[in-house]
Amino acid sequence: MENHKIRIAITQGDTNGIGYELIFKTFAEPEMLEICTPIIYGSPKVAAFHSNAIQERCQYSIIKDAREARDGRVNLIPCFDEEIKVEFGKSSIEANTAAVKALDKALADGREGMYDALVCGPVNKGSLETSSFKFPGTVKFIESSMGKDAKVQALYLNDIIRVALACNGGVKETAGQLSVDNIVAKVKTLHATLKRDFRLSSPRIAVLALNPQEGTEEKEIITPAVTTLAETGIQAFGPYQAEEFFANRKYEAFDAILAMYHDQGLLPLKMLSDDESIIALTNIPLVCTMPDTDARYDIAGKDMADESVMRNAIYRAIDICRYRKEYDEPMANPLPKLYHERPDNGEKLRFSIPKKKEE
Repeated sequence: MENHKIRIAITQGDTNGIGYELIFKTFAEPEMLEICTPIIYGSPKVAAFHSNAIQERCQYSIIKDAREARDGRVNLIPCFDEEIKVEFGKSSIEANTAAVKALDKALADGREGMYDALVCGPVNKGSLETSSFKFPGTVKFIESSMGKDAKVQALYLNDIIRVALACNGGVKETAGQLSVDNIVAKVKTLHATLKRDFRLSSPRIAVLALNPQEGTEEKEIITPAVTTLAETGIQAFGPYQAEEFFANRKYEAFDAILAMYHDQGLLPLKMLSDDESIIALTNIPLVCTMPDTDARYDIAGKDMADESVMRNAIYRAIDICRYRKEYDEPMANPLPKLYHERPDNGEKLRFSIPKKKEE
């Protein structure tokens, strides 16, 4: 195995947003290059434009292939040849296309094992369309690149809680999508993630209720799902009404939470901590994290972006790489048996011994 630092691929994100500012400010700290080797997927010209705009000088080496990445330096791979006009704070098809091309190139290299983890730069969460297709968002795009059977689970986390979602819609959409099998599958995936990617030996998972008061979904779907999980040895508890759960700080007793819908889980996540949350994509071979923020057109090009969210995403990607290695290595080459079982011949052996003659 090659002896190199953990290689982190970082996509530029929306070229009219704060992606490059986050990257440059993160690696302005020399200590960051001591723990990883960054490989930026983007454009040297766009990078230079952003660097001049925010007066944040960043020395980087332009490379053609991720295998050429050098430790101790920021490396940059050009992902397209077209001229891109950078217009801070504006949504454009050019900027969206550039974001897609960088992400697509990074994912292709990831399938070839050219780096250890991927950190995705922020994109515009609004009208993400190119001239040929509508961009479905980073998570869906990555899921589609993993194959038709891939089921990515997004885990949202900060320094207080970790939250996964049973469904991504609102209350009405969620009510129509819930099933016992759906919740059981989501919790099992979350349980496996906590063990492998966070090295929690026996994680405790809280399952939230859908309704403010116990209703049909709780009685017929969520409670039976929790019972089924308990029978398999998974420590899942609930359902808990969300308002009481967060108001009484019950989340402190759990390693992760399965919320039923988007706002139920993510609003408390953002309110409980001053730090920006990050997203870890799980249930796929690729280690992938990203800041839980969009392109922030309101502050793009103004040297106002807080890079701590990008740094935290990189830290988490490095941790997951190390945890997976620690978890997987003992399973890869199990020790052979160091003993031989004696055959048990039972009654046959016992009655084959000649009896002593009586005197």
